[in-house]
Amino acid sequence: MSKISEQRLEEIKQLASEGKLASHPTAGITAHPQIQGRDPYYGLPALKPPVWTWEVPLYFFIGGISGVSACIAFAAQIFGADPALIRLLVWVGFVGALVCPALLIADLGRPARFLNMMRVFKWRSAMSMGAWILVAFSGAIATALAAVELPRWGFDGGLVTALRWLGGIGSTVTGLLLASYTAVLIGATAIPVWFKNRVVLPIHFLCSGLGSAAGICELAGFLIPATHLLGFFASGVETLLEAWFLLRRTKVNAPMHHGGLGVAFLISGMLEGPASLLLRIFLGATPAGRWAAALSFMTGALISRFCWIRAGKVSALDSRGQFEMQRRGEAVP
Repeated sequence: MSKISEQRLEEIKQLASEGKLASHPTAGITAHPQIQGRDPYYGLPALKPPVWTWEVPLYFFIGGISGVSACIAFAAQIFGADPALIRLLVWVGFVGALVCPALLIADLGRPARFLNMMRVFKWRSAMSMGAWILVAFSGAIATALAAVELPRWGFDGGLVTALRWLGGIGSTVTGLLLASYTAVLIGATAIPVWFKNRVVLPIHFLCSGLGSAAGICELAGFLIPATHLLGFFASGVETLLEAWFLLRRTKVNAPMHHGGLGVAFLISGMLEGPASLLLRIFLGATPAGRWAAALSFMTGALISRFCWIRAGKVSALDSRGQFEMQRRGEAVP
């Protein structure tokens, strides 16, 4: 290609990015304000940003707590823990199973759209599987709740025992899936920052749910060694993950490290990890220290869910991240 042709091509690209080339598909379209000054793709993002509203990150947060609470409840049942603790955990799981569909329906706009998701079963689709997991978990945790509440009304025997095991096993399996599938869902997209961290996101979401569920038990007054151990473990893992995210300062992870969103990511990671961990180490022997650690962890977990959704929107607007992954040969779905 001659030098004149190259210059003309650059002029056409510049005119197209400014919306001054009437015959070009991007005519009349200016660059999105959030990608000004970056390396735009003809002045436009290469991907369409996710349109999820605040209900989705809140669903991620509550779903994680609900699913992990059901798992802890079944483990507590096997090891003969305090029935009051088991009852609390089952109720937390059940309330979460009621709130989560409401949040999804609110984001979808009307109930019919949620029902339409149940018309098909696609095991390769994280979204389709997520809808079925939520429904299965709701039924399982309702069964577990019936097994917990029926003896309080004078019903007992073989039926209650069967319901206890059926609900416990079912809610444990579906609860683990509910707490982790949301991370798989966003990691299976073409959004660079989500896809890049698809391996550690399920661990991050599960630990967030674990620490938050233990925190709820502690705030409810169950300051026992088991809840302290669970909170300690979750805080320790989150501390390691925070270090991992801080060290991976690539172009793809740029939304996690720059601007106000980077500050929010840092705050959430510190609250979930080091702050909660240090409170348990130095003040774990006091009720106030346990409560502070629980609140710190839960606050960080909630903020992190909103940060991840926001990071996906920012990442989709920056074509550099996607192109960098393609140049490295990383397959983006």
